[in-house]
Amino acid sequence: MRVGFIGLGGMGAAMARNLLDAGHTVLVWNRSSEPVRRLADAGAIAAGIDEAFATGTVLSMLSDDAAVAERLLDPAVLDAAPAGALHVNMATVSTALAQRAAREHAERGLRYLAAPVFGRTDAAAAGNLTVVAGGDPAAIAEVAPLFDVLGRRTWPVGEEPAQANLVKIFGNYLIACSIEAMAEATAVIEAGGLDPSAFIDVLTDTLFTGPVFAGYGGMIGKRRYEPVNFRLPLGFKDVQLALTSGQERNVPLPFGGVLRDAFLDALAHGQQEQDWAAVAETARRRAGLA
Repeated sequence: MRVGFIGLGGMGAAMARNLLDAGHTVLVWNRSSEPVRRLADAGAIAAGIDEAFATGTVLSMLSDDAAVAERLLDPAVLDAAPAGALHVNMATVSTALAQRAAREHAERGLRYLAAPVFGRTDAAAAGNLTVVAGGDPAAIAEVAPLFDVLGRRTWPVGEEPAQANLVKIFGNYLIACSIEAMAEATAVIEAGGLDPSAFIDVLTDTLFTGPVFAGYGGMIGKRRYEPVNFRLPLGFKDVQLALTSGQERNVPLPFGGVLRDAFLDALAHGQQEQDWAAVAETARRRAGLA
């Protein structure tokens, strides 16, 4: 299959490479050139955004609403795309942006799917992501072979793209809540003279055996926030998306305010380049342990 792939950060580069390795012809674009060069060395075709859309099937993995709006909702890009072209946005964006994108594609006879993913960069590299798909079922079926390369399972959650984004936003919100809970608990454990890492080992062997507690808990317990699988500013962005989604639907999110302030504290202390698990350092600062 001939496809375009736009956005080659840690997640996007791994996903595009898996499509290449599966035998697909992949045209790639990224704002910076180095990821494009690496994938071109592996057999991808360096292309412009318009050339990626010209394939008729383009996947995108840009960082936020602003990047998607600037690069992929540019009227010149959409007007030049072939009739019936399918854009699959796999990034975590707001439901408002998803609604706008679906509308602006439809106005031009184009198709739009939201297919955000759960999983860190290691899962992306292993083709072990979970894909949450929203949009026309026929379009989802059309790109199912691509999803099968990228992930372990695809979950269609609704016929509106924004519905998939809502699921993704609140999946990430629950992860952020779990990180904050572990941060607070380990701060108390440390203040009590105990080893936070051993505490996390007990929990992940008994009560909380899933990947969130094992992966992020291990980082928090050892205070080792590398390798960075999900940068802290992106975590803050997703907390903000959750708060906005709740406000739009008149649903209070009391924990969301706590998370927002914890992430702001981390950003104010220069933790922009750390994994979002490093927000645990906020709890340590509040406890006088830093």
